[in-house]
Amino acid sequence: MAYKLLIVDDSKLARMSAAKALNALHPEWTRVEAANADEALALAKGGSFDIALLDFNMPGRDGLDLAAALRMENPTMPLAVVSANHQDEIVARAKAIGAAFLPKPLTEASLRTFLQGAVTQLEAAKT
Repeated sequence: MAYKLLIVDDSKLARMSAAKALNALHPEWTRVEAANADEALALAKGGSFDIALLDFNMPGRDGLDLAAALRMENPTMPLAVVSANHQDEIVARAKAIGAAFLPKPLTEASLRTFLQGAVTQLEAAKT
């Protein structure tokens, strides 16, 4: 099944890198990109997403604030916070709101692992 994935990162290069990895893994999926949390929330109000990849360090709201806001809109959506900041506090805060933590640079292997779990979660929710 094809899913709709939201990629949020203030770096165009990081969004392109995530999109390239996603296209290699699931070319049939729909991808929507946002450059910041406010743009992502506006997109979320206009439509629904199945999965979200969120940069942690962005101007304005960070990825954890965005994850919490998206979680309120869709409590079962698989979320991943992506960051080069591997501090235990950041990882723990991501897990506390039910988001996976993926280190930057994002690799196809780490994205594959996250997406496999996300698909399993989405499929289980359907039954």
